[in-house]
Amino acid sequence: MQDQRGFIDRPAARILAGCVFLGAFGLLGFLYRDMIFGPSAAAVAAANADDPFVQCFAERSGQIDQMVKDGMVKPEQADQFRGRAEAMCRAQTGGRAGGPPGGPPGTRPPPGFGPPPK
Repeated sequence: MQDQRGFIDRPAARILAGCVFLGAFGLLGFLYRDMIFGPSAAAVAAANADDPFVQCFAERSGQIDQMVKDGMVKPEQADQFRGRAEAMCRAQTGGRAGGPPGGPPGTRPPPGFGPPPK
């Protein structure tokens, strides 16, 4: 006896629909993988390697870390100094739109690294 149901009502159609769904979901995940998982650390480091702002800020941040290690400033003061160093480096180099060095462009800076409150 032959099955009188249409193709859409058969288990094979449901399996095919599930495969199409998983395929579409996988394709979207692949296309938007950078937005979902963020850029890799190597990609961010490579993008920041030639940035004059990053070089300036890294040098100033190292000096501030050394001052904390030597006991010249307290850690609370170091946060303020880093905020000022960021502003100085952005002014000197033109900076780039985005967040602090080492982060993906467009991210917000952590506290102490942004412009002062008005």
